[in-house]
Amino acid sequence: MSDRTTSALAQPLQRPSFGRAAAYLGLIVLGALVGVAGSLVQSGWFPGGLLLGLAGEAGLCLGGARATGSRAGAVAPAGGWIVAVILLTASRPEGDFVFAAGSGSYLFLLGGMAVAVICATLAQGRQPDGDGVRLGK
Repeated sequence: MSDRTTSALAQPLQRPSFGRAAAYLGLIVLGALVGVAGSLVQSGWFPGGLLLGLAGEAGLCLGGARATGSRAGAVAPAGGWIVAVILLTASRPEGDFVFAAGSGSYLFLLGGMAVAVICATLAQGRQPDGDGVRLGK
């Protein structure tokens, strides 16, 4: 059987190229930076900052998916965002913290996770090569 007729799930896994791995690593770092910036902005300007932080995450996730041409491009910045935001929720021994116990903080945390899932779901995955005909025709 040739590679065109076999399913993508039946083909062996291959390591990503150096460029693709570097792109994913860059997207993870950008996701962490957007998470830190969003966590600082969301409490400063409550309704607008919250929407700005979530829109920044959505733009990065969808842009990463479009740039890489795969859903992993949306998952990588979402993973960096979630790790950064979860690390910012922990209080320090001095008593300092970034997130206060308010509705805006919870909306940012839960809304950001929902935006990450939505963007990863809506991202265009790689399409198989070949004609655009339906099966059975």
